[in-house]
Amino acid sequence: MSEFRRLDVLRAIVEDYVQSHEPVGSKALLDRHNLGVSAATIRNDMALLEEEGLIVAPHTSSGRIPTEKGYRRFVDQIGELKPLSRAEREAINKILDNSQDLDEVLHSTVRLLARLTNQVALIQVPHYDTASLRNLDLVGLGPTQVLMVMIASNGTVDQRMIATSREYADDELQSMKQSVLKAFGGRQLADLVGSLATDSIPAQLLEDTLFITVLNLLQEMARAANTQRIVMAGTGNLARSVGDFPLTLTPVLDALEEQVVLLKLFSELEADSRGVAVAIGTEHHYGQLSDATVIATTYGSDARNKLGVLGPTRMNYPTSMASVRAVARYLSKILTN
Repeated sequence: MSEFRRLDVLRAIVEDYVQSHEPVGSKALLDRHNLGVSAATIRNDMALLEEEGLIVAPHTSSGRIPTEKGYRRFVDQIGELKPLSRAEREAINKILDNSQDLDEVLHSTVRLLARLTNQVALIQVPHYDTASLRNLDLVGLGPTQVLMVMIASNGTVDQRMIATSREYADDELQSMKQSVLKAFGGRQLADLVGSLATDSIPAQLLEDTLFITVLNLLQEMARAANTQRIVMAGTGNLARSVGDFPLTLTPVLDALEEQVVLLKLFSELEADSRGVAVAIGTEHHYGQLSDATVIATTYGSDARNKLGVLGPTRMNYPTSMASVRAVARYLSKILTN
């Protein structure tokens, strides 16, 4: 029974500290929480928690705050994640359902997740190993401009503006489009990076400057689509947590800019039985993020694709974990449909 009671005391300390950012004393626990024991018992439990390295006194004669180990014990004892409220679920549906293409969906997702959690939200752009060229369009926008739009089989849309030396008729652009789709339609984007076989393309098109530009841009778009990157939102939330980082926010901001660090970190995280991965402080072995927590999960049909949040170790873990999991599920549903 005393072990369960100590975990209740730890839970109360974590919740109060996350809320107030002030060390928590036994009197405050007695006043704010129905622990059903005396102040002396609470003090005894706090002493035992301190011996275990789960809480620590930041100053002499002060209250206690959770340690990294304490946060880990707290997170491990969280059972069922509380479902989002009806209003939150409706907000997710409304925002994601109204997004027009994959890029917009991803940006809407991170903005939404940042608002729900008050943390930095991160999403890994899907792996495109198996994505193929589904469609391509060329639209004349005046005497010297053509818009090129590439659509991949996974919903990715990329578009570029091309400056031309003359005006192209609609039937000329349509002919170019059909030639490209006949030669490369259905081909995986990865195969379009490098030398393109042009045997099936009419010779006169291969002498056209616009058509050569289209082929070069097609390769550029395919290369960009195959480049792994992370979309993020809510970095301003870190400014409200500056006191949670002992020295400076600079290492964390540097890590956010070094996408290779975040991509590697995401690749190493594995979800637990609750469907989320939680890496606290030094658990993820990246020095720049030693004062930060990352909560992540997978989305879509490819287990390599991750989304999550990054913030200080002093965060609302149950809410952040539930939000990450819920948003991932809604996003997966949209991508599947």
